[in-house]
Amino acid sequence: MGPVSPTRPAARIRVVTLNALSPQYADGPRRREAIRAELRRLDPDVVALQEVVCDEVPDLVPGHRLAPHPAVADDGSTAVLASRWPFARVHRLDLDVTRRAREFPWGGAVVAELDAPGLGPLVVAHHKPCYQLDLERERELQAVATAELVERVVAERPAHVVLLGDLDATPDAASIRFLTGRQSLEGVSVSYHDAWETAHPGEPGHTFTPANPLVAAGDMPLVRPRRIDYVLVRGTSHGPTLRVAACELAFTGGPGGTPPSDHLGLVADLALPDRPPGTFGAGFAGD
Repeated sequence: MGPVSPTRPAARIRVVTLNALSPQYADGPRRREAIRAELRRLDPDVVALQEVVCDEVPDLVPGHRLAPHPAVADDGSTAVLASRWPFARVHRLDLDVTRRAREFPWGGAVVAELDAPGLGPLVVAHHKPCYQLDLERERELQAVATAELVERVVAERPAHVVLLGDLDATPDAASIRFLTGRQSLEGVSVSYHDAWETAHPGEPGHTFTPANPLVAAGDMPLVRPRRIDYVLVRGTSHGPTLRVAACELAFTGGPGGTPPSDHLGLVADLALPDRPPGTFGAGFAGD
C-alpha cells in the first residue's frame, strides 16, 4: 500500500474514504469481511463510508462515533461519517439542489465539528453528490452548497477542515476545479488541496476503473478509468492548514486479489505543518 505507516505521531490524524458497494451486490458478506479487516489494519481516526447500510457500520468501525447522512435509499443505502473522537456538533445538508438531483435518493452532506488530539479543532465534511455522469451541473451546485456550509461553520469556530468522499467527478470537472480553487462557481470561490495530487503529482490514482472486476460486472462497464474519490484539505490565502504526510490507495485487494468494492478507497495521514501558512520562515539569510 505504500508508505502509510500503521502507527503515527499524536499530532497526525488518519482519514479513510471508501464507497463500499451496497452489500446486496457481489457476495456482500465476503466483501464486508475484507473491508472490516482492512479498516482494522489501517486503524483510521476518521472514516467516510458510502453505499453502506447504517446497521452494518458499527461492526465495520467498532468504537467510532457515527454521523449518518440525511437521506437513505429504499434499499437502505446511505453514507456515514465515523470518528474516533466525539462530535461537538453535526450539521446535515440536503443536496436536492434541482429536480434532477432528487433522482439520486441518498445524496447529501454531513459537516461535523470535533477536537482532534494534537491538532485542535477539526471540521470534517463528508460530501456525497449525484453520481449520474450527465449531472455535473448538479454536482457544481452541490459542491457550492457544502463549501458554503463549511465556511459558515469555520466563521463561528476556526478549525482545520478536511472534505472527503466519493465526489463522482474527475479532477478536470467543474465541481472539483471549484473545490480545488481552480475556478469559481455561482460567485463563490474556495481553495482545498488534493491529498493524492500532493503526494503523487502527475500520477492518475484511478479509484473507479473497468480493470476492477466489480466495475466490469457493474452498471458502468464502459467508463474510462477515473479518479473520483478524494481527501481534500481546506486552505487559507497562503495554502493548506494541514500537511499531507502520506496518501495512498486502499482496499485494492492486494497482489492478484479482487478489490472488495467497485471503488478503491483512499487513506491519508495529515499533520500540523512546521509553521502556519502565511508566516515567513525564521532565519532565512537570502542570497
